[in-house]
Amino acid sequence: MSSEIKLKGDRVIAQVPSIKDKALRINLNENIYGTFAEIGAGQETVRHFFRAGGSSGTIAKAMSAYDKDFSDAVYGSEKDGRYVTENRLKKMLSHEVSLIEKRLSRDKHPNKMFFSYANTVATIDFAKQFKGHGWVGISYQIDPNEDYNEIILHIRFKETDAKLQQETLGILGVNLIYGAFYKYNDPKKLLRYLYDHLDKDQLEIDTINFSGPRFADVDNRLISLQLVKNGMTDAVMFNPKGKNILPAAVLYKKNILALRGSFRPVTKVNMDMYEKSLKMFLEENKVDKENTLVIFEITLSNLRSDGEIDERDFMDRAELLCSLGQTVMISNFQEYYKVVEYFANYTKARMGLAMGVNNLVDIFDEKYYRHLSGGILEAFGKLFFRDMKVLLYPMLDENGEVTTSENLKVHPRMKELYKFFKFNGKVIDVEDYNPENLKIFSREVLKMINNGIPGWEPMLPAGVAEIIKEKKLFGYDPNKVLAE
Repeated sequence: MSSEIKLKGDRVIAQVPSIKDKALRINLNENIYGTFAEIGAGQETVRHFFRAGGSSGTIAKAMSAYDKDFSDAVYGSEKDGRYVTENRLKKMLSHEVSLIEKRLSRDKHPNKMFFSYANTVATIDFAKQFKGHGWVGISYQIDPNEDYNEIILHIRFKETDAKLQQETLGILGVNLIYGAFYKYNDPKKLLRYLYDHLDKDQLEIDTINFSGPRFADVDNRLISLQLVKNGMTDAVMFNPKGKNILPAAVLYKKNILALRGSFRPVTKVNMDMYEKSLKMFLEENKVDKENTLVIFEITLSNLRSDGEIDERDFMDRAELLCSLGQTVMISNFQEYYKVVEYFANYTKARMGLAMGVNNLVDIFDEKYYRHLSGGILEAFGKLFFRDMKVLLYPMLDENGEVTTSENLKVHPRMKELYKFFKFNGKVIDVEDYNPENLKIFSREVLKMINNGIPGWEPMLPAGVAEIIKEKKLFGYDPNKVLAE
């Protein structure tokens, strides 16, 4: 009997089960039983389970309510008339789960772990202008006596052929169902396995939320971070409650004011910049308060510590910003013009960037644009289009002088370019700022917290110091303070 040959220097390669093997393993488990409801791109997921063999023990029902009237009759109508939405997907999952519970007796199936998989998508349009997107999810049990767990995600298709998009969706669906049952104990790995047999240039996952008893300890903000970290999307957002939200939904047609920073921790400077710049932004023509969204943005590079992303540190920042009622965006956009380009995908309304003097000086540094064929002019064309404005918060220089847009220094070669934007009202100074705040630097506050040096509390917004102490954020140790 021959054994497998292993040579010196061989490395262990992780074996990724084929899509057929994944579907077959699910099919051969006599306790996994459920329904498939797929709308918009064929029945591509359930097809893999039918073809793998043994599907009769897994598939209770497979359906596609394509006609809108049929769909409304089954799942109810949508007030906004849209069918590719998270709300629609949740209705589909809820309806199908209730049917399983109603139609299949627990006396007859005491060991069955019921599930409902659903997707509602729109593939690429005929003119190939809109590549398509969709919502995909699964509601399922790991134990018959447990409540249902739920994984819901939003995808964007990148391929330019409807048939390819359908096939991609089918593979993703199998990966999701397989991961839900066999990788639920490690959501970060489950997330990565969604791309088994898929490439990042086929599909983008820009929102995901885990819920249910098996995910009780999962913080979806941390899962959001993984999406950007793994290159699955360029930016993610979460609301003050810590729930991941779809950027397209919250940014659509909104006036946007963005503040970029490390927020480590968030200080009175950050909040003063936010309050004063928002007041000025709302005074702009065509900016309606009800249709304005403020975003606190943290870049991936801002999260890196010694080359690695410190997840505990990220959660500390997220905790504080959420406690202050802010919407947070995590992105891999190092340059400001990429942020503006991203927002421009979803809105044609007004945009503003609130920033400190140092950040603006960096924007006028040519080294950041060497990769662009048009250099700094190309970047500025993207940054300042559609009447985008920079709301500039002043700073104290080393001599204790206040630096504003009037006296800041850029490279001599950039001086005339800067004057052009300043003269045309693209750079505006934040007014009515508190001069005392200019002496506050977050890195100094962080150092004081870490080393147990007293006196940092007054530099933070109301209530923030209490949260840091209560939850021991940013390495706060009460014993260090006592030792002092």
